[in-house]
Formats: sequence, C-alpha cells, structure tokens
Amino acid sequence: MSAPTTITLHRDGPVLYLELARPELRNAMSLAMVHELRTALHDAERDASTRVVVLRGAGGHFCAGGDLRDMAAARARLAEDPEALAKVSAAFGELCVAWASTGLAVVVVAEGTVMGGGFGLACVADVTIAVEGAQFRLPETSLGVVPAQIAPFLVERVGYAEAKRLAVTGARLDAASAHALRLAHEHCRPEAVDAVLARVLREILQCAPAALAATKALLAECRWTRAAGLVGEAAQVFSRAALGAEGQEGTAAFLSKRPPSWAPQ
Repeated sequence: MSAPTTITLHRDGPVLYLELARPELRNAMSLAMVHELRTALHDAERDASTRVVVLRGAGGHFCAGGDLRDMAAARARLAEDPEALAKVSAAFGELCVAWASTGLAVVVVAEGTVMGGGFGLACVADVTIAVEGAQFRLPETSLGVVPAQIAPFLVERVGYAEAKRLAVTGARLDAASAHALRLAHEHCRPEAVDAVLARVLREILQCAPAALAATKALLAECRWTRAAGLVGEAAQVFSRAALGAEGQEGTAAFLSKRPPSWAPQ
C-alpha cells in the first residue's frame, strides 16, 4: 500500500501492529482512515507471514468514532447525491464486516475514548483488552442518529438485551464494566497492558494459522446454522485439517513432546 496518513504500521515477526494515528482528534475515523484500515487488512491477508493484527490508538485513546466533518461534507453533497450520507455509513459497515470476517487473529487494545466506530471495532475483534481508564460509549442516539453499522456486531458481542440498554441510554462503560459484559475479554491496569498483550499474543501464536482461520469461519457459520445442519460440513473441515500439513505436524509434535513448527520457540 502507499504510505498511509491516518494509521501507522510496524511488524514484529508474525504480528502486525496497526495504530490509529489522529491523536489530536482522539483518532476520529475519517473516510481516509476507513480506506487505509481496509487496505492494511487486505495487504496483511495476502502476506503469508502475518498471523495476528493488533489494533491500537495513538495518544492514549482508541477511537472517538466517525469524523463529523465527513458527515458534514456528505450533507453538503445531498443535492447532487441523495445517497451521500448512506455511502459514508456503508463504508464503515464494510470495514467492520472485513475485520470481523478475516481469517487472521485480531486483537484490540481499548484505551481512553472508545466510542461509535471505535466501539464497533472493539466488538469485531477476536480479543479485546480493556485498559483501566477506558470509556466505552454509544453516543449516537444522544446526537439524534443511530448506531446503524455497529448494531449487528454489538448484538453479537453482548446480546440483544444489553445492546438495547446501551443504545437507548447512550451508556458509558468503564473497563471493568466492559469486561463484565464480555464486550472486552481482558481488563488490566495501564502498567500491565504490555504484559497482558504479550501473553495473549503467545497464546494465539501457539495455534496453527490455517486451523485458526478455518475455526473462525466455522464458528461464524455456527451463529446462523443449527448444529444438525453442520455435522457434515464440520466433519469435512476437520478431515481437511487433520490430513493437511498442520494437522500432521501438530500430531507429530505432540507425540514427540516438542513445540509445533508454527509456535514461538
């Protein structure tokens, strides 16, 4: 990808660290950032060496939601394009779908402000780490709008009843409350975040990358398909994995009491 302007990237072996880099706006998500996040994910998926993507925000905040200037610009174009606002909303929804459906492992470190679109990214991550001091909020209804693209992922993460409560109250959640609702999977103090992240990454990297991707895809299908209807497909998924290179290596490593080839040594 060409040099991004709203995000920064650096790599440590199989882990790609991606930082939202608009700290002066608490990393508000512009359309440019949406595009760069999608491009970064696309490039990571094409790079066989990438196994995990860590999303974090610069300046002590994760993301304050959508950039209101983009909405203002879309309103100004309504006369020439009646769908201008809908297109802005859809662009973010497509971003969430892409990150939710990737075969890579995705970890979000949620610090400071986690609102709107930032809340949505926290919901689509495989592992969300809530750092003490974080404030999760859905402000849309208090602004006279709707958390439209976030809604499916919010319901999936915390359930229908809690999603309704959060949306209709514009509720604020601290890190501990987000963890209690299972919006976040980990909750830690700021001085512990690097150690917690390192542990989570070690755990993920013990898992075979193709098996991890296949498992994520199967789990996603399980949301909409009755168990009886998945027996045959799940059997084929298992068979392909067991007969593939990772399955054979994993079995050999277990029998030899050594780490498999994909695990950090």
